[in-house]
Amino acid sequence: MDFPMLHLLNHPLAAHVITHLRDKTTKPATFRTLCYQISLLLAIDATRHLPTEEKAIETPLEPMTGRVLAPQPLVVVPILRAGLGMVQPFLDIFPDVSVGYIGLERDHATAIARSYYCKLPPVAGCRVLLVDPMLATGGSAVKAIDVVHAQDATNITLVSIVSAPEGVAEVEKHYPSVPIYTAALDRELNARKYILPGLGDFGDRLYGT
Repeated sequence: MDFPMLHLLNHPLAAHVITHLRDKTTKPATFRTLCYQISLLLAIDATRHLPTEEKAIETPLEPMTGRVLAPQPLVVVPILRAGLGMVQPFLDIFPDVSVGYIGLERDHATAIARSYYCKLPPVAGCRVLLVDPMLATGGSAVKAIDVVHAQDATNITLVSIVSAPEGVAEVEKHYPSVPIYTAALDRELNARKYILPGLGDFGDRLYGT
C-alpha cells in the first residue's frame, strides 16, 4: 500500500526496541523503559522539520553564528491512557512545550472509541503532536484530530509506535494532510481489531494491568 503521509522510522535501534516490546515475556518495568526509548527516537524524527533561526554566539575560541529553534509553540497531546507513556521524551528534549490530554476509550465489543476526557492548552498557531502508541482502526486518532482541529489547530502530526494499514488509511481518508510518524507498519487487524503481529494491549503491558 502507498501511504504518502506515512513516515516509517528506519533505525537499527528502533528495530531492536520494537522486537523487545513485542516479546510477551518483557516485564512492565522493562516495557516502560523501551517505550521511552522508542518514543525518544520518534520525537526526534517527527520534529525534524521544526523551523530554526540564526543566533550569534561566542565559543571559547571565537564568535560564530549557529542555529536554534525558532519560536513556535509546541503542544504534545497524548491519547489516554497508553499515550501517557510517550510524553516524557518530548518534555525532556524540548525547552518549551505544553501538554494537553484527550481521553478516548475503545469499546472492546464494537471497537468504536468514545471520549471521556479532554483538557487542552491553546492550540491555534501551535505545532500539535498527537501521541498514541497503537494506530489500529484509526478511529481514536481521527476523533483526537477532530478535537484539536475544532480548537483551530492547523499544524497537526500523529505519532504512533505500531500502526496497522487500516488505521493509516482511515487517518489519511479523513485528514490527508496530517503526517503520521510510526516505528512499525504491521500486517493487518484481526477480527477483534487488534494489530497483527502487534504487541497486545499497550496500556495493559505498560502499567501491568
